[in-house]
Amino acid sequence: MEGQVIQGISRTLYEEVKFDRESSNITSKDWVSYPVLKFGDAIPEIVTVLINNLNAPVTGAGETTITIVAAAIGNAIYDATGVRMRQIPFNPEAFLAAKAAQKA
Repeated sequence: MEGQVIQGISRTLYEEVKFDRESSNITSKDWVSYPVLKFGDAIPEIVTVLINNLNAPVTGAGETTITIVAAAIGNAIYDATGVRMRQIPFNPEAFLAAKAAQKA
């Protein structure tokens, strides 16, 4: 579960396949040009609480945790700044664009 949360943080804040609009060729072709969360980056403490429910069907647990990360980070950004971001990655450039669009 923690791994999926970390992957979700990376996807939400950094990851984006980039391409050349004129040629439509993908330009992020390797791990150097594709931004991801790195081991040296600050990662918040992730606390997992498992609730045993014998009446629930057996399902995957870790996979579903990635789905809530972008919403949680987006809502935290909105709560802190009043700027609603609607497209990942939530990087500084995207934040400034969302802030400018909101003022318009």
